Amino acid sequence: MSNTSDFYQAQADKCAVDAAASTLSQVRDRNLRAEQAWRTMAERLVQTEATRARQVAAAAARADAIRVDTDAG
Repeated sequence: MSNTSDFYQAQADKCAVDAAASTLSQVRDRNLRAEQAWRTMAERLVQTEATRARQVAAAAARADAIRVDTDAG
């Protein structure tokens, strides 16, 4: 995980703690919604980073294949 996704997770955890500590239902609900939003952002970022890493690896593999074909020819 990147620093940003770690930050998003930390914010979600803080919202969960704040929700659990709240005595007002509106404040608790707001914190629970915020927690879910932070977790969603973290999950999306992790997925985006994984997709980007796969794309970079595929591009590198294609470049290596082209290089091998050129060297062999």
